[in-house]
Amino acid sequence: MDLISLLKEKVIPVVLKGETTYLTEKSTALAEFFPFLLAILKAKPSLISLFQNNLNPRLSDVFNTQSELKEQYLDSVSQHVPRGEIENVLNRSIPATLNVLEDEAGSSDPTVIQHFLEQHHHDIGTGLAPWARGILAALGFGTLATTANATSQPVTPTPQPIVEEKKKSNPWIPLIALLILLLLAFWLLRSCKTEETAPVSSSTVANTNQQPAYFQISTDTTGGLVTCQAKIGDPNYIDILQKEVKQIFTHVNGCGADSSNNFNAALVDQNALVSVLKLLKGVPNVSMIWTGNQITLQGADTATLQSLADKIKPLLKDVQVVVEQPAVLDENAAVNTSIDKAKQALSQIDPNQVRPLDIATALNLQIINFASASAEIPEVNKSVLDQAAALINKVPNVELIVKGYTDATGNADANKTLSQKRAKSVVDYLVSKGVDPSKLQAQGFGQADPVADNATKEGQFKNRRIEFEVINTETGTVRKVDEQGVEEEKN
Repeated sequence: MDLISLLKEKVIPVVLKGETTYLTEKSTALAEFFPFLLAILKAKPSLISLFQNNLNPRLSDVFNTQSELKEQYLDSVSQHVPRGEIENVLNRSIPATLNVLEDEAGSSDPTVIQHFLEQHHHDIGTGLAPWARGILAALGFGTLATTANATSQPVTPTPQPIVEEKKKSNPWIPLIALLILLLLAFWLLRSCKTEETAPVSSSTVANTNQQPAYFQISTDTTGGLVTCQAKIGDPNYIDILQKEVKQIFTHVNGCGADSSNNFNAALVDQNALVSVLKLLKGVPNVSMIWTGNQITLQGADTATLQSLADKIKPLLKDVQVVVEQPAVLDENAAVNTSIDKAKQALSQIDPNQVRPLDIATALNLQIINFASASAEIPEVNKSVLDQAAALINKVPNVELIVKGYTDATGNADANKTLSQKRAKSVVDYLVSKGVDPSKLQAQGFGQADPVADNATKEGQFKNRRIEFEVINTETGTVRKVDEQGVEEEKN
């Protein structure tokens, strides 16, 4: 199978997955784009490196500053399809095409890929449309265009009458000039035509309720990945982003992602994202939020944040980088307030009509702020547990799960052990107050499932927590209400 046919077979299904409109026209545009792109990559291998380091390569990168030639190219392949749709399809095909080239060449080295393309110059030249050769010439690849032309089907020369021999000249110059003249004539003819109204497809209708694309990432004490979340309305880009995050941070899971069209399809200046991630790797206890035209850096060390910001700023044209110091949290005030809320909620429960879910809800209002590396329950929390113990035994067929969590500071295995000890301390205290041990379970999860950003002191404080869940032992249903009153139920 020739190279162009291979790309049609492997790339087109990937790029058009999920598309529902203009499938024939888009397939044709891609088939014409492959030889055009390969011809330029063969002549300009620096583009290969550019695309490899770019999460979101664009057709504009191929044409550089010659935007009028890009518009001309899109006019030539768009047929009656809106140009924006065609350009989006071609943009998505570039990384997919490069992946196939790397696989076939057996290397990601641009020099190896260029050599591979040289070996397939016949396939590339045969696939080039005549009008595409004209655009190549206008881009400054005149030799490439005429060489490609020479690889296509041979033409039997027409016998010419004998004429007086003229001074010899370069035989390619007239051909190049003719191609350029034909190109200009074609462009003028298209410009003079009355523009036909293109049919509107559902995929071109903008979602007026779209939110800005969003990306959040935070690091631990060693600069490794702790949390990552991407909300970008382009599934293909999300796939590329996941690959890069896993590779850069040597992380198995990558980011939590939402690629629905509730969000814009691109971050502002997102071409710089890979470079930003590489700067972020190894920087301890930092959180970065990228949304709209702003990046916010948060963390405890102002000097570290400012140094990181200074490195990121030159990579971005339209995004502002802001260093934000987290507010100083008064932990004692937060604990006391939480205990007051928990006591109030428990006191409102009717002892004769106790619902186990109400007990768990009230207990989840309190903050049990264990001392560092300690599993001893603070004295201020014991009055809440005393109130709860008096109510728990009044409810039959119910089991209470006590779940312990820590922040991400320190060793993960040690944190899991510590969280188990803390949950067990709460269970033991409730038993000492008369609760049936068969109604209680202790579970430790360590630094898993953080509820806040471990890059800040406040986030770490929130992640060091005890949660309570209720199981109905007859149905097996687990129910929990968080401090915002949101109920979760699972079997």
